[in-house]
Amino acid sequence: MSAPLSQTPPTEAPPWPHCAHGADPDIDPVGCRGVYVPGHTACLAHLNNADRTSYLAGLAPGANIDHRGTPFSESLLNQLLATLTDPTTQKPQLGTVRFDQAQFSGVAPFGGAQFSGHAWFGGAKFIGDARFGGAKFIGDARFSGAKFIGNAVFTGAKFSIDALFGEAEFSDLALFTGAQFCGVARFAEVQFSGNTLFDGANFSGGAGFGEAKFVGVARFYGAKFSGHAGFGKVQFSGDTWFSGAKFSGGAGFGKVQFSGDAWFDGTQFVGDAGFGKVHFSGDTWFDGATVSGDAGFDGAKFSASAWWGPLACAGRVDLSGAVFGAPVTLEVAASAVSCVRTRWESTATVRVRRAEVDLSYAVLAAPVAVTAHPAPFNVGTARIVDETLLTGPDRVRVTSVQGVDAAHLVLTDTDLSDCLFSGAFHLDQLRLEGRTTLAPTPTGLHRRGIAPIRWTRRRSLAEEHHWRAQSARQPVLAGVPPNPRRWRTGPHHPDPARTPDPDDVAALYRQLRKAFEDGKNEPGAADFYYGECEMRRHDRTGTPKTERRLLWTYWALSGYGLRASRALGWLAAAMLTTILLLMAFGLPAASPKQEATGTVPANGGSVTLVIDKQDPKNPAKDRFTSKRFDKAFGVTLNSVVFRSSGQDLTTAGTYIEMTSRILEPALLALAVLAIRGRIKR
Repeated sequence: MSAPLSQTPPTEAPPWPHCAHGADPDIDPVGCRGVYVPGHTACLAHLNNADRTSYLAGLAPGANIDHRGTPFSESLLNQLLATLTDPTTQKPQLGTVRFDQAQFSGVAPFGGAQFSGHAWFGGAKFIGDARFGGAKFIGDARFSGAKFIGNAVFTGAKFSIDALFGEAEFSDLALFTGAQFCGVARFAEVQFSGNTLFDGANFSGGAGFGEAKFVGVARFYGAKFSGHAGFGKVQFSGDTWFSGAKFSGGAGFGKVQFSGDAWFDGTQFVGDAGFGKVHFSGDTWFDGATVSGDAGFDGAKFSASAWWGPLACAGRVDLSGAVFGAPVTLEVAASAVSCVRTRWESTATVRVRRAEVDLSYAVLAAPVAVTAHPAPFNVGTARIVDETLLTGPDRVRVTSVQGVDAAHLVLTDTDLSDCLFSGAFHLDQLRLEGRTTLAPTPTGLHRRGIAPIRWTRRRSLAEEHHWRAQSARQPVLAGVPPNPRRWRTGPHHPDPARTPDPDDVAALYRQLRKAFEDGKNEPGAADFYYGECEMRRHDRTGTPKTERRLLWTYWALSGYGLRASRALGWLAAAMLTTILLLMAFGLPAASPKQEATGTVPANGGSVTLVIDKQDPKNPAKDRFTSKRFDKAFGVTLNSVVFRSSGQDLTTAGTYIEMTSRILEPALLALAVLAIRGRIKR
């Protein structure tokens, strides 16, 4: 029989005595590379029928065979395996087999076969399907450099010692579902070009390792997966290396158990990387790993991670429901990082680049610090993590701490413009370090009815934005970036039942103000006090009407004691009003003179004098003169500092001065209070 598939013949002769059938000095000087059948000078494929029948008749189940380089057609392989089949089990029983560089043109039906010795398939080529489902390899199984043109099925196969697939190529589907690897499983430098689940191998089709078991070390150095790679529910009992592997399609590691250390340093995931509900019992390394899609670690458990990352992900890194049982440092550069219901059972430092971080309902049993990293991460000392996949702004935005016990939370250099605080606990113990950005109030002039207004510039919470946008019935503009002239709409806009009301927002401001004050940042706490008073002023359910009126007055006069310009403006207006009133009604035409009156008795006795002073009177004209202005100005200045002017005033002027001595010093005190609030340390 001849080889089933024409190909460019190799130019070097094999190291074993070979058949050389079909050799041509010009075209193929080597010819057939099949090893001699014992006692003959031809390979099994090129023996005559009588010799082949005689050879096969001498074989028995469990025999050792050597057919290196031999080209097998499907019928020839079936004849060989039929002579090696155990009549009891109806499965092939083989001892040590040598199929190095053999070629299998049709289906290779090794399903259920038992290899009691070593199985050598190094450099073999399977043109059709290679069926090893349920096969048992008692000795080493060597498939290094093998080429699987058709499907490679190792479903339920058991490798008792080492399984070596280094540099193997899988052009179609590769299935290792339910396989067991009791020794070293080595797939280094393997390429995967299709839907594949194999480290280091080259899989052009699909590859599945679902529910496989690796008892020993599993090595997938430099493996290439061109399609989907599925490792669902695989058990890795020893250390596992995917260092430098490349997954061009999706990679699924759902519910995998890594009992030893797991190495994914330098791994490239061109599609999505799914690690949902994975259990990492040992140390986990993702140094320099990159993900072009999303990286899902939802429900994963990290029992011993001390350092995780740096990892670069173009999409979302999902750590929702993940559990970190040991102290850990995470370094992530991504578009988004979701830590919804993530549990931190020990201290953690989360260093983030560019991402939106969602901490909703996370459980913090120990201090956790979320920090915006100022520069790209380094891998060791020589390489910088590639962030070209990331296109977002170079800032870290925390979008929610709802439901979090913030007593252990530290946020450093983060953007909280859209952060939701409602439902969080112990916000007064939250630590905000470094440069913290909050949403500003709308800019420019606006109209309230026919009156123009300008919002006071201050830092505000997202919840206040959402309530004001809902109250103003602002439309939702999907896909449009926030307009600095408008309030920001919330996720449930315009539903009032799901939008925090002023009473709720006031409590948030109050707790965050205390957090700033406890951190000795009085100027930073000022805006939170302003926001708290604003919400109380608008709260029609929890704040009494009298208190709201007082707050309205407090706001109008001095911006709750935080706007010095407003208080000074009112002081200037009050002083000017006092001056005008004094000039008009309070200053007499001239200082009144004393007069003495008495009666002289006719007998020349003593004289009794009664001295009386005339009441000051307003002049009939010329009340607004420079001289009267100077006098009124002096009286007003004296009243600002609680001093009596000592001037002769009319009755109306006396009451005007008394009123100014109450109001104007209070306005001056509010201005001083506002200045102190901005500079106090």
